[in-house]
This record gives sequence, C-alpha cells and structure tokens, in this order.
Amino acid sequence: MQTIQVTVPFKEGLHARPATELVKVCMQIKSDITIIKDDSHVNPKSILGIMSLGATYGSALTVQVEGADETEAIAKLEAFFKG
Repeated sequence: MQTIQVTVPFKEGLHARPATELVKVCMQIKSDITIIKDDSHVNPKSILGIMSLGATYGSALTVQVEGADETEAIAKLEAFFKG
C-alpha cells in the first residue's frame, strides 16, 4: 500500500466539476483507492462519496492506494491534486 498527503487545490473544493474529473482519473486505476478526510473514508470512484467528504479549498486529504498498479495510480493522483 502506498499513501500520499494532498491538499485540495480547487477554489470550489472537491465539488461538481473537480469531483467528476477525479472520478474519471480513478476509474482508470485498477487498484483500490481510499480518500480520507478527518474520520471519513470514501471510495473516489463514487462521485457521491467524494462530495460527501465536504473537502473545501486547502483541505488536507490522505490518499491510500493498494493493488497491482499502485505506483502509476499514485503518480496520476498526485498530478490531479497539483491542479
């Protein structure tokens, strides 16, 4: 399992458009992904899960990836969160 810490770079937070884009990135990944904010753990392949986090601009998130393509997945997710 690989873990990274990211900060939400989008002024509107992880809402609507950025959440949709994150789902698109995650659907290309075969590994299991979990995004953690405070006590909430969600699967980012679900837009409802992402939006339920209530992640606003500057929110700190932990992203965990476990599976066959986790190295590539971490790179894609880091790129996404760099804006």
